Amino acid sequence: MSEEIELTGYCGLYCPDCIRFKSKSSELAKALLNELKETEFECYAELKSSKLKQLQQVKQLEHFKECCDVLQAIVKLQCNNPCRAGGGCPTFSCSILECCKNKGFDGCWQCEKFDGCEHLKPLEPIHGICVQKNLKHIKDLGIEKWTKNRCKPYVWQQ
Repeated sequence: MSEEIELTGYCGLYCPDCIRFKSKSSELAKALLNELKETEFECYAELKSSKLKQLQQVKQLEHFKECCDVLQAIVKLQCNNPCRAGGGCPTFSCSILECCKNKGFDGCWQCEKFDGCEHLKPLEPIHGICVQKNLKHIKDLGIEKWTKNRCKPYVWQQ
């Protein structure tokens, strides 16, 4: 299997373009959480924010727990395997993967109904029209050649 095929999700997104794929942010969040735990920063934050309150700069430490919750969420987002090798997204069951496997497809581009498909709609708020464009490129150019023509994966990049 070529790298293009292996790294192309069933939905037409290219795994290395994903913010979650082998995410440095997730690794850094994990390292920071470990450091905060090792240094017992939670105790420091609690003391500085709730008892002393002498400095406005440390008042924000009262949100330390929420900060750690966000860091933990970033850690959980990490995906280390492409969709095809890892069986889909690690944080949710992918109806797109299930649909393609049930139909015996390598990806949505092989389905005549991908344009307007209900399985693809949940991707629109984050990926905009990128998925539809990529699927059309794959269908027109073939899985081996489409990656040079892929669109930016996130709405804030389009």
